[in-house]
Amino acid sequence: MRNTDPMDKLARMYLKEVVTRHRIPLSIIFYRDPRFASNFWRSLQNALGTSLDMSTAYHPQTDGQSERTIQTLEDMLHACAIDFGKGWVNHLPLVEFSYNNSYHASIKVAPFEALYGQKCHSPVCWAEVGQVQLTGPDLVQETTKKIVQIKQRMQAARD
Repeated sequence: MRNTDPMDKLARMYLKEVVTRHRIPLSIIFYRDPRFASNFWRSLQNALGTSLDMSTAYHPQTDGQSERTIQTLEDMLHACAIDFGKGWVNHLPLVEFSYNNSYHASIKVAPFEALYGQKCHSPVCWAEVGQVQLTGPDLVQETTKKIVQIKQRMQAARD
């Protein structure tokens, strides 16, 4: 999405990317982006039956957890922009995949596993960095290299 995208486009994107994959959420704790604090967004979520709560570092429902997650994601994206240059946006699906399939101490599993009740099955090698055995088609090899790089950056961001 772009800063200049109109709200109706963002609403369609939300329905396509979030609701069709995960259903309508009961509640959303959101960050301070003005688009998500707008009357349009609040009206849309109210019509869908979703309650909205704004996240702050001292929000009783987040206890800073959302803020910490957002900071980690920002650090990861910054590192990817440095590592992958102008093509960083093409690597966002790999960043999402890496994040959603990495162990999170707060929930004691990876987010994918918490959401779907099972581990993600993937042809991409998830061995520890330095132990990776690259075999198979070039696409899998290249994807594995990038995910290993992203996982290193994710650990650095968490640290």
